[in-house]
Amino acid sequence: MNLWQTLMRPDREELELGERMLVAKAANILQVGEFQLLQLAYQGWHNRDLPEALVSQLFSSYMLKNEVPHWARHYARKIIDADTMNSLNENAHAFHVYDHEYRTSVQGGVRRFWTAVGMLTLFIGGAIILADLSVTTSASQFPPYLNEEDLKTNTTNSSYGRADIIPVSSVVNSSLPDMGIPQPTDMLPAPR
Repeated sequence: MNLWQTLMRPDREELELGERMLVAKAANILQVGEFQLLQLAYQGWHNRDLPEALVSQLFSSYMLKNEVPHWARHYARKIIDADTMNSLNENAHAFHVYDHEYRTSVQGGVRRFWTAVGMLTLFIGGAIILADLSVTTSASQFPPYLNEEDLKTNTTNSSYGRADIIPVSSVVNSSLPDMGIPQPTDMLPAPR
């Protein structure tokens, strides 16, 4: 099939693969592979799993020659009809027998979830209670918990801090006469 034929008849491939497209549509509805749908169809028609001896024969006839067995067409039509009537549960375990990694839910998932939520609630609640009990008089009810004493300003004068406030005792050495020469001090001089 070339580009021109595809542009003129875009549905040509679907018409050529008519029965195979039916199986592909049913497989898409169930969210499984086409060959897995063939396995399900064989099991539904013959009430047993597809034998290993038929796997390669079925694969080559279906994939290479586009031959669809009658039981696969029947099964695909049944799936499409059930989907049209909205009576199909595509997550049913019967459709995912051959999915080794397929799970609809985690075993004990709801219990695990609520256990984790309970433990997290206890941890956060306990931390809030311990933080509240560790402060006797808090300035507010929200973190960080500060005491009222932590928020008070310090009113005592100290000999350190701003450079323009230098205590008199550290500037002038009273044991020496004042000769207008700056005396060495351990503080920086005040800015002018």
